[in-house]
Amino acid sequence: VTLAVAWVCARAALAQPIRVVTTFPDLADITRQIGKNLVSVESLATGVEDPHGVPMKPSFVPRLNRANILVVTGLDDEHSWLPALLEVASNPKILLGQPGYIDCSVGIPVLEAPTRLDRAEGDLHPKGNPHYLLDPAYGKIAAQNIATGLARSFPQYQADFDKNLKAYLGELDNWISRWEKIAAPLRGVKYVEYHPEWVYFANRFGLKRAGSIELKPGIEPTPNHLVELVQQIKQEKAQVLIYGSQNPRIPQQLQGETGIKVLRLYTSAGSRSETDTYIKWIDYTVRSLVQAVS
Repeated sequence: VTLAVAWVCARAALAQPIRVVTTFPDLADITRQIGKNLVSVESLATGVEDPHGVPMKPSFVPRLNRANILVVTGLDDEHSWLPALLEVASNPKILLGQPGYIDCSVGIPVLEAPTRLDRAEGDLHPKGNPHYLLDPAYGKIAAQNIATGLARSFPQYQADFDKNLKAYLGELDNWISRWEKIAAPLRGVKYVEYHPEWVYFANRFGLKRAGSIELKPGIEPTPNHLVELVQQIKQEKAQVLIYGSQNPRIPQQLQGETGIKVLRLYTSAGSRSETDTYIKWIDYTVRSLVQAVS
């Protein structure tokens, strides 16, 4: 009887999926591609929030408390809201430095890393620009980090994770080749962004930044800065202004003064039904920008 009970309990344990919580929907989708039916994945954010200031909901705490794995963007992208949640959740398995904590930024060639730490330089990018998932080539690095992290905590499934990773990387390679062809009209196009977050996408597809609405990451513009930005847009003939979770008032004001095309694009998957996976989000972003400048 004892052996039978132990066997039933073991079977039940194997039937339980690995509980994964991610900070953003793009990471949730990539995790599902790697874990398939072995994982149950929830994202804390929905994709429309300011990634640096996701509102903390009481429902986040029990999710984190039950999680086997936590997947984060890293580079302190979540530093203004996640640490407080982890403290309340009381789940040592998913704390920084533990096997259940997966930082997807490991191995990313970080852009715009500050040469000095100074609050006057802005509060939101203390370790460099964390919006690397806008470059699908770096999405591949994130997928590899997720596969490695899952196998670290659940080595019995490593063969499954490796197989799924190989298939997903192949799919991403095919899409990257397709996107580079579709995005050909973007090469040399000058853009303005609200928040400094498009540099990885721009480097991948050949856009040139002409300015930013924010003075520095997280610091709203002064009237003088906006006057200078208007002149800069006109002089450099910038074609598109990109904003996301921010208030559209200033982008619309600049559009009225310069005629620049304004485009709302979010820096995570999940903001709309046609961007509910990582690949669909990048595809939507590429096509929207091409259409905007055509």
